[in-house]
Formats: sequence, structure tokens, C-alpha cells
Amino acid sequence: MWDKPDILNAIAGLLFAAALLLAAYGGVRYVVRLPVFPLREVRIDGELVHVTREQLETLARREIKGNFFTLDLGEARAAFASLPWVRKVEVRRQWPDRLEVALEEHAPLARWGNAALVNTHGDVFNAAPVLLSDGALPLFEGPEASAKEIAVQYGYFQRRLATIGQVPVEVRVSPRRAWQIRLASGLTLKLGRERIEARLDRYIAVHGRTLSRLQRKLDYVDLRYPNGFAVRIPELRPELQHQRGGGKAVREPTQAKGNG
Repeated sequence: MWDKPDILNAIAGLLFAAALLLAAYGGVRYVVRLPVFPLREVRIDGELVHVTREQLETLARREIKGNFFTLDLGEARAAFASLPWVRKVEVRRQWPDRLEVALEEHAPLARWGNAALVNTHGDVFNAAPVLLSDGALPLFEGPEASAKEIAVQYGYFQRRLATIGQVPVEVRVSPRRAWQIRLASGLTLKLGRERIEARLDRYIAVHGRTLSRLQRKLDYVDLRYPNGFAVRIPELRPELQHQRGGGKAVREPTQAKGNG
């Protein structure tokens, strides 16, 4: 090979080019780390209600490291995403000295048990509970990973119950997937595991001509019966706890049944 000048010249050219690339790379790394490219501004965009200016300033001072070129955008994004009320973060550089951060907050829909919240997308997140203009958030309880399904069903329950002037304040799903709703009046609706929307619709359909006429406080309405429902009226004596349904009286110690 040593007697082949063409090959030697090609190798020499490659080595020279590699040396130039390494030198250029080293030079660029040196230049971009110079203090002549500092980040002078962090601009926050987004409609923020729960994230405070003080939180953002503290986080930016603590977590935003490096200059315009050396800042790790992934680390910056993770830092802002760590704030309790932040659902989504986008970060980008804006020449010559600015970092732009777009934040989207969680929009709270309900409390999740005693320790977390559920947003309008059905995602569970940890943050301090809040009060809405019309009172406390409703309560959801259920198996892990059921929050999204409960959020969807809650929207249906809320719309349908509004037609008879009632408001759901709790939705619970048991480990066996049995659903129940507690209303602002204190009444509990037991829907069971099947046909929960149809059962709620049956309650709404008969409410005006049956339950609303009782003029008594009710503990619960059990809608799990195929052609009727059971009502608990706590202040009545056991022998009076019945309601006529389908042409005959059905007597039980603690419940009143009626056709739905």
C-alpha cells in the first residue's frame, strides 16, 4: 500500500477532514458555552388560575440552567410539568435569548377519594382541592383506572338529572362495578351493574308522578329491579313503608316498592 500514492493521498485527505470536523465541533462547543448567549427571558403563555407567578419564578431560577444553546429542553419541560396543576407543557427557544413556555392547567371536575382530583379529561392528579363558584367539587370513588369512565358517566348523569332539577354530588363504583349516585338532596340512587343509564332514565320518567308526591325525605331509591324500584323512607313506621304499584300494595319492613 505504501507504494500507492493515490491511496495514501485519499487516506491523508480523510484524516485531515476528520481533524477539521473535530476542531470545528470543539470550537462550536466552546463558543456556545460562552456567556455571550445567556437566556434573559422566560415567557409563560396560557390561561393560569391555580399556578402562581411565585411558583413559576422559583422554578425558573432553580431549574433553568445553561444558555440559549446548552439548555436541555426535555429537562425544562419536565420541571414545569412537575407543578401540581400543570397538565401539559410545551417549551421552545426563541432567538436570541428567550425561552417560551406554554402551559395548560388541569380543569378540575371532581374529587377522587380523599387524596386527589379528576380533571375534565378523566385524568387523576394530585393537587389541593378547590371550591367552584357554586360550591365544592363532586366526589368520585371507584377502582383504580375507572376515573375516566366515571367522568364520562357523570356528564350523562348531570345532564339527565338536571331535567328534574336534581344535582349529582357523588358517584361511586364498587369493586364489583355496581354504580350509585348521591344527589344534593341527600338521596342515593342505586343503579347496580347493568343498564345504568336506562335505570336512571326510568327514575327520571316516574319521578314526577310517584316519588315527588311522597313529600317525605327518602334515604335511597333502589332501581335494580327489572320492572320497578324500592324506596326507603326512614321516618315511617315499618308497617307503613309501602307504596301502591301495579294495582296492589307491596308491604316490606323498611322499603316501599312501586312500578317504574
